[in-house]
Amino acid sequence: MQHELWPAEGQRRWRVITDTVMGGVSQGTVQLVEVEGRTAARMRGAVSTENNGGFIQIAMDLAPDGGAFDAGGFEGIAAELFGNDQAYGLHLRSTDLARPQQSYRQPFQATPRWQVFEFPFAALTRHRTDVPFAPRRLRRVGLVAIGREFDADLSVARLWLY
Repeated sequence: MQHELWPAEGQRRWRVITDTVMGGVSQGTVQLVEVEGRTAARMRGAVSTENNGGFIQIAMDLAPDGGAFDAGGFEGIAAELFGNDQAYGLHLRSTDLARPQQSYRQPFQATPRWQVFEFPFAALTRHRTDVPFAPRRLRRVGLVAIGREFDADLSVARLWLY
């Protein structure tokens, strides 16, 4: 069983969040473009570690009000991604997390060809929280370029629960 998260009808939209929210200087954009024959949301930018920064993210809230989205009947999230041979991260947030630096994470390497990645909920690593991940309280999905200086270029054509 699958449930399409993006592209989807309705309010779900990717938005860019960078370390400028905490004084960093990384710059990023997201655009809906064609990449190697696929319509995709493409995150591009320069990750900088200056001023204690170091990330660019595209994020999507799953419920229109920013509340919980029930993903309890699924094993994980899958994505069809195209990158530039760099390391990125899937970061999930639930309604259990109060601080912006908290998340549930899984790293991946995005190559310059379309690939399907599966991110099982059971494989997520807790970041700055002791609260176990609760799929029934999933709130936000983020694709993140983080932790080192590099040029980010990551595209997502599909995102779904499996």
